[in-house]
Amino acid sequence: MDQHIKIVAILFLVFGVLGLLIALGIVLAGAGAVATILSQGQSNDEQAAAGIVGTCATVFAVLFGIMAIPSLVSGWGLLKRKAWSRVLAIIVAIISLVAFPPFTTAVGVYALWVMFNDETRRLLTV
Repeated sequence: MDQHIKIVAILFLVFGVLGLLIALGIVLAGAGAVATILSQGQSNDEQAAAGIVGTCATVFAVLFGIMAIPSLVSGWGLLKRKAWSRVLAIIVAIISLVAFPPFTTAVGVYALWVMFNDETRRLLTV
């Protein structure tokens, strides 16, 4: 079961890093879109459109960044065999069940199987 815990930890770390990279991509795409809109002119409509695009990009980037943090923390905690990491991993796994793409659902099911195993409870209990 020790190997399964390590696999779940690595998967959560990878998902967390991917979430942060997606957030960064959204910020860069949003900044590019705002710059493109503003380069077309300075009318009130263009400024309003740039504000809306910038706001939407910022909101989505922050959401992706916030959603990546529990995955990163859980993965790190599992690798370090912290007792609290099991509960956080269960929460992250449940969230993964409804996430897109379907691959995350499979990871969520796998993580729940690992976290609810009796040997995992013994390994991650202080």
